[in-house]
Amino acid sequence: MNFDETDKKLLLFLQEDCKQTTKELAYKLNLSVTAVYERIKKLENFGVISKYVALLDRHKVNRDFIVLCHIKLTQHKKEFVLQFEREVMDLQEVTECFHVSGDYDYILKIGVKDMVDYRNFMLSKLTALQHIASTHSSFMISEVKNTTAIVL
Repeated sequence: MNFDETDKKLLLFLQEDCKQTTKELAYKLNLSVTAVYERIKKLENFGVISKYVALLDRHKVNRDFIVLCHIKLTQHKKEFVLQFEREVMDLQEVTECFHVSGDYDYILKIGVKDMVDYRNFMLSKLTALQHIASTHSSFMISEVKNTTAIVL
């Protein structure tokens, strides 16, 4: 799908705050409310806008201890890969999971309360998953950049 400058601005405004009214967006874009509504509907129908979410402040919900955990599987059989991916989907502490190339097979982004909470997660949940050969954990010291926005 090709985006004109108005679509790009609209998408940026929606990524900054999707609760803006079409009237507010129309004012910012110098368009009619109907034109903005139709553009948004078109972007939703084409799947460019896949969903609307509320982003939580992880400090206020006690999930500010962030861990990047590298996972190596015992084998790369299709059934092992698919089983791991199904199982990791059920771990509420895991906010992101990436199948990657290199020394490890997966990188998990995990949000927990503190080191004790992470240890409990590792012992009771992560190591209970089958086909994990090894893990390597890195702990976030500070967050330099965190955005959900995609600039076109």
